[in-house]
Amino acid sequence: MRERIVIKCGGSMLDRLGETFFQCMKQIAQMYDVIVVHGGGPEIDAMLRKLSIPIEKKDGLRVTTAEVMKIVQMVLCGSTNKTFVSKLNEQKLEAIGLSGCDGGLLQVAPLEAQFGFVGEVKFVRTTILQCLLANQFIPVVAPVGVMDGQLYNVNADTAAAAIATAINAKKLIFITDVDGVINKEKLIEKANKQQLLELIDMGTITGGMIPKVKAALASLELGVKDVVIVNGTQSFLTDKGEWIGTIVTKGGRGSGTACFSNIQ
Repeated sequence: MRERIVIKCGGSMLDRLGETFFQCMKQIAQMYDVIVVHGGGPEIDAMLRKLSIPIEKKDGLRVTTAEVMKIVQMVLCGSTNKTFVSKLNEQKLEAIGLSGCDGGLLQVAPLEAQFGFVGEVKFVRTTILQCLLANQFIPVVAPVGVMDGQLYNVNADTAAAAIATAINAKKLIFITDVDGVINKEKLIEKANKQQLLELIDMGTITGGMIPKVKAALASLELGVKDVVIVNGTQSFLTDKGEWIGTIVTKGGRGSGTACFSNIQ
């Protein structure tokens, strides 16, 4: 059985993925069984604005009323998922789109009431994924979970981490629009939790990279072995199959120093 990789692609990246990304995907698919989890935040926001439905977020999570949940389902399970699947198929990468509610793939429990229909993954029905992977398909998962027939909005980062943990994935790859974690114009090739938290405290890691790093660290806490933050707008895999980006490991206090390389 081949090793497995989970790739998480944020909604803001989907329209920016070009030929280079799909070439990397072809290379990955030759080496690993691949599962993709995608977001869709910008498209959801656009539809909510079009329909004059209020947008509210707390602690980085979308407050999901019953009305908002209908839009989340429509966008994530519909247009976003199928557009991504079509692009993969166009590149001869055989993909099948599904959501976390299909076959009870992502079974959830609700978070605090203040978030509405936002769920936390409690169980991943891996047999669905294993069936697709065994037949050389790439599952493309929209992060909508289910509990007792009710659909729930699930954070794409945590959905990807839950899936990666459940299938014992070799790595979880976060597709972003930056090369990885940068310090003094140098790429940090490998760092552990303690080192990254220190870089955040020092103000070295700032802006949009902070939630990416925190998502990676949260994934490690959920049981993922290694997380890699890569730039999906350029090649992120060498000819030898080595990742170009920042590899994040759980590590511990005093477990070494971060490894740097010059940005080319």
